Amino acid sequence: MDMMKQKMHRYPTCLGAVDKSYTVPRIVAIGPYHHGLEHLKQAEKVKHVAACHCIGDVQLLEEMYEKFVSVADDARRFYDKDVIEGISYDDFRHMMFFDACFLNTRELTNIFHDVMLLENQLPWKVVEKVLSFMAEDDPDGPSIPKRFVYKLRYCMQPDDHRERPEEEESFNWDDEYRPPHLLGLLHYYIVGRRSYIDKEKDEEPKNLSFFVSAMDLAEIGITLKANKTMQLLDMHLNQKGDVFIELSLAPLSLDRHRASHLVSMAAFELCTIESFGARSARDEDSAVCSYVMLLANLVYREEDVQELRERGLLQRGGGLTNSEALAFFTSVQGLRFGPCYTRIMKQIKNYRDNSRMKTKLHAFVHYHKKTIAAVVTGIGAVGGIIGTLLSIKKSI
Repeated sequence: MDMMKQKMHRYPTCLGAVDKSYTVPRIVAIGPYHHGLEHLKQAEKVKHVAACHCIGDVQLLEEMYEKFVSVADDARRFYDKDVIEGISYDDFRHMMFFDACFLNTRELTNIFHDVMLLENQLPWKVVEKVLSFMAEDDPDGPSIPKRFVYKLRYCMQPDDHRERPEEEESFNWDDEYRPPHLLGLLHYYIVGRRSYIDKEKDEEPKNLSFFVSAMDLAEIGITLKANKTMQLLDMHLNQKGDVFIELSLAPLSLDRHRASHLVSMAAFELCTIESFGARSARDEDSAVCSYVMLLANLVYREEDVQELRERGLLQRGGGLTNSEALAFFTSVQGLRFGPCYTRIMKQIKNYRDNSRMKTKLHAFVHYHKKTIAAVVTGIGAVGGIIGTLLSIKKSI
């Protein structure tokens, strides 16, 4: 794994317009980037308690710390130099040790927003070192990451669709995958994997200079539909008969937590993949960027957000309001285009350009559907009256 993939990255400048509430921890700082912020200091006391609970014996805790030092010293190279230079070796070792113990507790769901932030990560080898200590005293210690991912890999799905498999065996844990940190581990299982498709040449997906809103899609006869797989990677334009086309995407219940997860996973992709179009890059390496950009491209007005809700792509009820969702999607439009995004946008453009008569018909129907419905209803009523008169005439 090269340094670009191992590094503990900061949010890229292209996400500078994103509200800070989506990128700053609310309860606890993990690692050095947000360490010392006033509103996070209370959690520092809890970390020491977590370490004692994690290891169990104070004397054993001291012995383990001595073995941990070399791993912590090596971890310094994964963080930005401008931050690390202001932290002594002793302070950094303490930070890594207590943060790693804190991450290896079983209560991470309460701080899931914070541990999913890109700038709130620990190198995985640091986490694994503490897990190895726990394995000496607790046989279940090494299974903590697996249980955590098993429980939270559905975190992006709407609440009423979180149907977990009944059997643990249905969860395919990849022992070969070596994540850079917890966010990388969760990204791997949340996005899913797809068979490798060879690319003809290394090429970054191009800006098509083509944009289409949710309302525009309806006008040209493309229907939005929530897919059944619930996977972010599963995005397709499907032909339905000779006339209708469906754009199928994973449904999303967009609240502040999930918006934050999307930002961090998209930032993770931007920071770890130099070129989304490289032959070595897979669709899943940029799946979140593609997914977010498709949704962002569909909303220019609050009416577009409402259209996504009507079609089941954005869940109704709690979460962000239409205006808040619009502001969020507007703030992430600086993301890089992934190949899934480019592929679908090309298909939409080709459909529009090659089916102009169909799209004109769909646009006419879309704009005059109320009038058409009234006319059809009127014709039905007239037909009913005529039928009644004829039956009366026959009976006379």
